[in-house]
Amino acid sequence: MKRILAISACMLFFAATVFAQGMRGLARENTGCGLGTMIFQGQANDSSVLQAFQATTNGTFGSQTFGISSGTSECTQPARFAENQRLNEFVLANMDGLAKDIAQGHGESIRTVAELMQIPEGQREGFYRTLQTHFTAIFPRENVEYAHVVDTIATLAPRG
Repeated sequence: MKRILAISACMLFFAATVFAQGMRGLARENTGCGLGTMIFQGQANDSSVLQAFQATTNGTFGSQTFGISSGTSECTQPARFAENQRLNEFVLANMDGLAKDIAQGHGESIRTVAELMQIPEGQREGFYRTLQTHFTAIFPRENVEYAHVVDTIATLAPRG
């Protein structure tokens, strides 16, 4: 009985491999970008097993998150991504003070954000009011990640 199961498993694996080879080049809609996707590129993206390996590799090495934020590992950087590293560092280090200042519509940390984002002097008061109005979008929950805060603020910044 064990022999029949082992032979059946081998045949199933062989059939799946042959089928997967025929599916080469399909879009990687389920796994996204990252190191795992790059390693298994062009190799049966419709195979559940390979998709699991792709996703696991992406998650294990954190390459998908890094790729999205840096535009590497065949990931596309979001259009609203704030590239200013100093802004990211400032927001990360000053989340509580920034939340307080945005809620009030003024304060030192909100002024610093405007400076780091190079908001023109004449547009800053309007920027502060816009941030205050959209406080719940910027800080939708208590333990919000700083990247969400930065991305949301970047979308609310005046263009020009």
